[in-house]
Parts: sequence; structure tokens; C-alpha cells
Amino acid sequence: MEQRIRRSQKDYSLAFKLSVVEQVEKGEMTYKEAQKRYGIQGRSMVLVWCRKHGLQDWIQPRGRSKRSAMMTNKPSKALTPEQRIKELEQQLKEEKQKSALFETVMNIMRDEHGVMVKKSSGQAIRSGQVEGLSIQRACRFIGISRQAYYKRYQRERDSEDQAKAVVALVQPIRLRQPRIGTRKLHHMLGTSLEQAEMKVGRDRLFSILRQARLLVQPQRAYHKTTDSHHRFRRHPNLLKEGPEQVVPTGPEQVWVADITYLPTRGKFVYLSLVTDAWSRKIVGYHVHGSLQTEEVSQALKMALRGRRGSAPVTHHSDRGIQYCATYYQEIHRRHGLICSMTDGYDCYQNALAERINGILKGEFLLTRPADLQQAAKMVAQSVQIYNQERPHTALKYKTPDAVHRASVSQ
Repeated sequence: MEQRIRRSQKDYSLAFKLSVVEQVEKGEMTYKEAQKRYGIQGRSMVLVWCRKHGLQDWIQPRGRSKRSAMMTNKPSKALTPEQRIKELEQQLKEEKQKSALFETVMNIMRDEHGVMVKKSSGQAIRSGQVEGLSIQRACRFIGISRQAYYKRYQRERDSEDQAKAVVALVQPIRLRQPRIGTRKLHHMLGTSLEQAEMKVGRDRLFSILRQARLLVQPQRAYHKTTDSHHRFRRHPNLLKEGPEQVVPTGPEQVWVADITYLPTRGKFVYLSLVTDAWSRKIVGYHVHGSLQTEEVSQALKMALRGRRGSAPVTHHSDRGIQYCATYYQEIHRRHGLICSMTDGYDCYQNALAERINGILKGEFLLTRPADLQQAAKMVAQSVQIYNQERPHTALKYKTPDAVHRASVSQ
């Protein structure tokens, strides 16, 4: 029998904890429902997160006051036999009309709209809400055989068991990458599904996650961080199509840089990123509270510290004042970097950097951190998961770190 993997607090990222707490405080689910949906171990772990990170007052639950004793109904006046017969005849007439109405509705759904009611009928039979109704009689009412009913019931049970097994495989991945897409999930689950001898296609996985309410909902936000109206020198776009276009053929040839904002419960903080254009690996990052050039340059300094080769690197960015400033350009000169910039304020000319920003904020940084320190911790965890665990479609579902290391070692 397969042993259950025990998880500790370290197995859950800070961004995931804050996201779960936010969903619970919004009333989307209770803390017990959150534990069940995401497979979180521990009887009250989510409640502990709510008390630590939540905005509400999560005190110890008090015992609920019991309701008053059941109200005593006043005894009704006894009916005569003739009155009782008349009452029963009226009820029988209403039940016949009700039965005829629902039978007509089912016929219209089947004949005019092509809706199959067998599945829902089977669920109604198994619910046991109709007292004294046997399966044989229910099948006769619906117009199917008992054999057909039991075959469909077995298929439904097999499908439900498969869905539960798939969700159990998805949950550990979603603990680390809460907003990873279903297509990437399907690729990551390939080996696990083969070992479990389950045939689950992409569309089937979409259906299972939709039913379990685990599909990723898109998010949209915008905040301007680029000031391209300044006195500093602009550099030409070396990544633009033309005779002088620079096309990377390996890592550490082209780096793309960008700045994005991170909303917190207080004021905005900012995230500077430097990404390798070949491997899509984030090679430098820094979370800071202002848009000063010295702060932005910390991401580039991190990338330079981790650099392995000595060949010239093209540094591509927008025309923001931070990248054009003398302090930043001096770093270029000391390390032999070649500067490339967009032609203007056009985000499509720095699409790769914008895409990495979107992945981090859309898949990992799911909720607002409390302050700069908490934001820095969330970003560090998210960058590590992105580089080492998240498959990338453009890399044929390999991770950026694997592609980067393989290419550098050649």
C-alpha cells in the first residue's frame, strides 16, 4: 500500500499560504474546505495560517449556542373519514399532474434539445430521496433496464475514482505552483499517469479540474513603471529584425531586463528582473521600494555574479530612465555588456521580459504581501520554483534551469 507523504510548513510556499488565506477570508470556502480541496495536511493548518497572515480576527471558535427546544405543534383537529378521503383524492390529483408535467419536460429535453437524462436519473435513484422506490421500479419508470443502469453506474464510479486519483496527483504540484496551466500539468503528470495505468487526455484533464474547481482564472492588472522621457542617451534596438539583429544561439548571449510593480497591503514595491533570452532562466532579480537606479541595478549585479562565461552579453531593455542612467551604463562598460533598447515605449519590443513578469505575477505572486520583506521572500521562492520546477512551452516542456545548465556545460 502506498504510504502517504507527510508535509511540513516548509513544503508550502508563502505565496500559496497567503492565497489560501485570502480565499477563506473572502468567503469563497471555509478553512476545512480549503484543506480538502488543496490536499493540505493537518486538521487545522489553514486556520493557523489565517491567524498568522489573515486580516480578520481569527480567535478560538466559541461553542455555538444550542437552539431552543423544538416547538410543540398544536394538535390539529381530527378529520372525519369523508374529509380525509377528499383530502387524499386532492393530493392524488396534484401528484398525477406533477408527474405528467415532469414527464413532459423530460420528453421535450430529450426530443427537442437532445439532452440525455439517464445520468441524472441514475443519480436521483441512488440519492434515495424517494422513499420506498426500488431500483427495478425506478428503471421501469425511466424506461431503461436494470442492466443498463448498473453498467452506467459502474462507469460513473470508475470515472469518479479516476478523477479523484488525478486530483491527488495534481495537488502536490499545485501546492508549489498554484496557477500553472492545465497543458503544462498534463505534461508533468505524464509519467505518473503511465505508472498508475490511467489514460487521461488533455481535454479529460480540463474536465476533471473544472469539476474540482481547480482551473486557473486569468488576472489582469496594469501599472506604469517606465519613464522614457529623459535627457539620457538612448541605444538602438539590436534585437529588431534587420542586418544587425542579434539572435541568441545559447545562454549568456542576450539578457532582457524589465521592472514591474508588486502591490502590497501598504505602498507599491517594485521587482527588477534580468532573464536569459535563450534559456528563459531568471538570472537576476531584486525587490525594492523605489525606482532609484541603484536599486534597479541590483538585479543586473546578481546576474553578473552568476555569469559563467566571458563572451560579450547583449543587455536589452526598454528606454526607462533607470537603464539609460550613467550609473547603470557604467556597469555595462565595466563588464563589457552591449546595450540594446526598444525604439520607444512599446512593450512588444521587450515581449520576453514582459512575459516573464506575467508568469511570476500570474502564477506565483497570487496575493498581496504585507510589506517589502514579505514580498522579497515570496519572490525568492517563486523564482526558484519557476527556474527549477516549472516546464516551459517554448523549451519543449523543459525547465529553464535544465536548459541553461545543459547549454552552458556544452
